[in-house]
Amino acid sequence: AVRRYVGEGKPVYGTCAGMILLSRDVGRDQPLLGMMDVKVERNAFGRQLDSFETKLEIAALGEEPFPAIFIRAPRIEEVGKGVEVLASLPNGTPVAARQQNMLVTAFHPELTDDLRFHKYFLEMVGANAEGNNHDGRAASYAEAAPTSLPTSR
Repeated sequence: AVRRYVGEGKPVYGTCAGMILLSRDVGRDQPLLGMMDVKVERNAFGRQLDSFETKLEIAALGEEPFPAIFIRAPRIEEVGKGVEVLASLPNGTPVAARQQNMLVTAFHPELTDDLRFHKYFLEMVGANAEGNNHDGRAASYAEAAPTSLPTSR
């Protein structure tokens, strides 16, 4: 069902294990969807105790660095033609990418109060709804979305 959905040009977003499942290769025998032309290394940064947070420069999200939370995270080892790397760690390791209607991140944006990555995905959904599956520039769903969650005190 996911392969058909993606094949129809509908947007899909894989975070962490979702990135692994969408990848074409993980360097071991494992069931994959194989939809995105990336090779991924599982648990690339170590075990649960090696989880970390960092700020990433992501041009597609604006000038403010994005707070990224990595939990037993994968990393992108190789990207194929048509794959745009959206974010890399300071050492050059890619950790977010897009290929047409597929978006992947090695980190967990849902664990932060920053909604810009979700807004970016909603722009992809809006573009798809308007009949443009690939550029992600339609703003019909995302312009009204806040860029962060309200904090409770």
